[in-house]
Amino acid sequence: MTRYNDRPDDPDRRRLLGGALAVAATAIAPGILLVAPRAAGARMPTEPVTDAVRWGLLIDTTKCEAGCDHCVAACQTEHGWTDEPLSRPDQDAQWIRKVEVRDPRTGYAFSLPMMCQHCEYPPCADVCPTGASFKRADGIVLVDKHICIGCRYCMVACPYKARSFVHEDIEGQKAYSPRGKGTVESCTLCVHRVDAGRVPACVEACAARAGDAMLFGDLNDPESAIAKRISQIATTRIRADLGLHQGVLYHGF
Repeated sequence: MTRYNDRPDDPDRRRLLGGALAVAATAIAPGILLVAPRAAGARMPTEPVTDAVRWGLLIDTTKCEAGCDHCVAACQTEHGWTDEPLSRPDQDAQWIRKVEVRDPRTGYAFSLPMMCQHCEYPPCADVCPTGASFKRADGIVLVDKHICIGCRYCMVACPYKARSFVHEDIEGQKAYSPRGKGTVESCTLCVHRVDAGRVPACVEACAARAGDAMLFGDLNDPESAIAKRISQIATTRIRADLGLHQGVLYHGF
C-alpha cells in the first residue's frame, strides 16, 4: 500500500490534495459547485513560489495620457491608502504616482506611472538590517511589516522614491494588504491578486477605463502576452545603468 508523507511540503501529498480539490469542485447539481473552480494561473496556498515565473509589467507611455490617474485611484481603493489626511508632502504614500516628464531641449513631454520597480537585485533588500525588505522567488519585492523596525534605510536606498513611511495610525485596513504605523510600505504588485490568478488593480483599471497602457504577465514565459510584446517593440528600464534588472519596463521613450 502506498503511504504518503505527512509533511505539508511533500509533493505526493500535494498531488493527492490537488486531486481531492479537483473532485470537490465537481457539480452536485446543475449550476451548483462544492468548491469554485481554480482560476487560471492561480497558485494554491500549499504551492511554493519559484523562480520559474518572473512577474513583470510593461507600460506603454504612448498610451498613457497626462492627467489620467485611474491607475492611482485603483491602487488607493484596492489597498486603502490615501494622501488626503497627510499634511506634509514628504509623508505622501508612494505606492504609485503619475510623473510628468519633459525634455528641456526638444520640449517633448510624456506621462508615466511610477511605482516599485520590483528589481531582480533590490537595493532596499540589500540595506535592510532585519530582512523585512525581501524579494520573492518570482520577482515580487515586498515588506514584512512584522519585522520592519522603521529605520527607513530602504527608502534612502531606493532610486525610484517608491517607498513611504506610515507616520499615523491606520484605520480601515484591508486584510490582504496590512499597513501599520512605524513601518515602510510600497507597491506589492497586488500580490494577493497575482496569487489568485488575477492582474494588479492598476492594470485592470487602465484596461477598463483608460488607455490600456499596462500589460502584466510572466516574463519567463515566451508564450505570454508580455513576453511576445517585448520581443516586438523597443523597451527600456528607468536607470538601467544601475544594473538592477527591474521587473517594470517602459515603452515610448
